[in-house]
Amino acid sequence: MGNLEFQKNIIDNDNIAYSSIELFAGAGGMALGMEKAGIKHLLLNDFDKYAIQTLKLNRPKWNAIHADISTLDFTLYKGIDILTGGFPCQAFSYAGKKRGLEDTRGTLFYEFARALKETQAIVFLAENVRGLKSHDKGRTLSTMLEVFKSVGYEVLEPKILKALHFNVPQKRERLFIVGIKKEYANLVKFQWPKESKKIYTLKDALKKGELYNCDVPHSSGQHYPEKKRKILDLVPPGGYWRDLPIEIQKEYMMKSFYLGGGKTGIARRIAWDEPSLTLTCSPAQKQTERCHPDETRPFTVREYARIQTFPDNWMFAGSISQQYKQIGNAVPVNLAYAIGKSLVKLIDDIRETNSAKL
Repeated sequence: MGNLEFQKNIIDNDNIAYSSIELFAGAGGMALGMEKAGIKHLLLNDFDKYAIQTLKLNRPKWNAIHADISTLDFTLYKGIDILTGGFPCQAFSYAGKKRGLEDTRGTLFYEFARALKETQAIVFLAENVRGLKSHDKGRTLSTMLEVFKSVGYEVLEPKILKALHFNVPQKRERLFIVGIKKEYANLVKFQWPKESKKIYTLKDALKKGELYNCDVPHSSGQHYPEKKRKILDLVPPGGYWRDLPIEIQKEYMMKSFYLGGGKTGIARRIAWDEPSLTLTCSPAQKQTERCHPDETRPFTVREYARIQTFPDNWMFAGSISQQYKQIGNAVPVNLAYAIGKSLVKLIDDIRETNSAKL
């Protein structure tokens, strides 16, 4: 069976309750949460070969493609329910422009918007760093919203969601944008997921409890250089650079010592009874340390994965550094699950309203 025929057959399959495409899929945090909400992925794409290897390793039946997004033909998937993706934040040139789709050509955002135009997905979900809201004094986001409207979508007010309010033991914040095809937008109301009152901590992530039914499995991880380890030995759980002797502060912080801002992530040892700070792509990188509460070391790969609410059986491909990068870039699974349930409810409401009109 040819690939084109195969893809069309997938879309024509009435057994699929909610169909989706995910772009910039990474290691599968978003995809896994969406799957848990009942959404079937027809295509997942990323340019990172290790991320695609991770997806194939865990879900061999997923149509995960390692390719330059600009080479993909999304018209094969016309009529899907949901398009999702976390395109990188990129600046645009505005001089004399009308903020149409063509004005963003050459950027990865353009490819996301092209996929939207070609698939005519009923709804879309775009996610990004919270800084996108203020990027270039808000002009970057404004252009994106104009482009979404120009390809046929009503766009909700972008919303910053805090992962720790959605059963994630981490203070990660992400910006989410939801759009609905214009013909449906006035018939339904999207409800953002309801925040949980329970706040999970590092102990909930790494020890047996409500989030996981066993302690975190042993795995490999990075190590601090000897000099850094001796400095972090002096930091108590929940502490950071201000807990060091003043001379060591100056030596360790260098120019940063004299700059403003709290800099609370530098030389940071996480305490058991608090959520982790936002994970970075490298747990040992200078001045964004995420140190274990009891042992003077970075979190291991499996500890990292648990803080992002990946299940323990979700494996990561590539070197240790590649694995950390994939996990650090991911949307936390439990956050994606919460949003996925809201998207499923939205699709149900659209279908119900459409049925009533017929």
